[in-house]
Amino acid sequence: MANQKIENHRQVEQGARELGFDLFGTAALPDLETLALDLSPETTGKLQTGIALGVFLSGGVLEDIDGRPTRLYLHHYRQANYFLDRNAFELARRIELMGAAAIAVGASQTVDWTVQRGHLSHKEVARRAGLGWIGRNNLLVTPERGSRVRLVTVLTDLPLTTGQPLERDCGECRDCLEACPAGAIREDQAEFDHLRCYEQLKVFKNTLNLGHYICGVCVKACRGGRVIGNR
Repeated sequence: MANQKIENHRQVEQGARELGFDLFGTAALPDLETLALDLSPETTGKLQTGIALGVFLSGGVLEDIDGRPTRLYLHHYRQANYFLDRNAFELARRIELMGAAAIAVGASQTVDWTVQRGHLSHKEVARRAGLGWIGRNNLLVTPERGSRVRLVTVLTDLPLTTGQPLERDCGECRDCLEACPAGAIREDQAEFDHLRCYEQLKVFKNTLNLGHYICGVCVKACRGGRVIGNR
């Protein structure tokens, strides 16, 4: 069984890399029913392995942000989500051809905007898979690119080896806290102010005529690549 898990993992990761994903990890989700919104008990009871997938965002696009989202970032954000959704769909299809069940959970399908929750917390799946940690900005922070990533998840019952969370945090870095236009980011990540963040997103959406609830300011600020302290 262990050898089969390793071979399955190799095949699925190879497929994900071929599809263009920059980040790949797997996580055991025995408590999926508590992590998911709007997923049926049949799904949460059966598909308890999460495949965390990510794509790096363009540094050039993010550097163009100056205190507010831009139309260039809006287009990039949409294209990143399209890439994630299309290729997670394809990876799930390939897993089903291997004889297992799989569901691609949309990259940006928000169910509750006031707490900014989707069908599933992609960042929590990625954290459990060992791709990064949850930073002060309430986003996944990766060692490679900080929060300059977009994420998607495939749920499956295919036997796979699974990762472990990184024992790391943001250390002394407070770049996102200083940059946040809403003042929503706190010293303690658990005190992140979802409502204040959401209100700022509404301001940007309405005043900049973007049509989307986006910001990108703290994403730009969180670059990764610096020495981060251990817990």
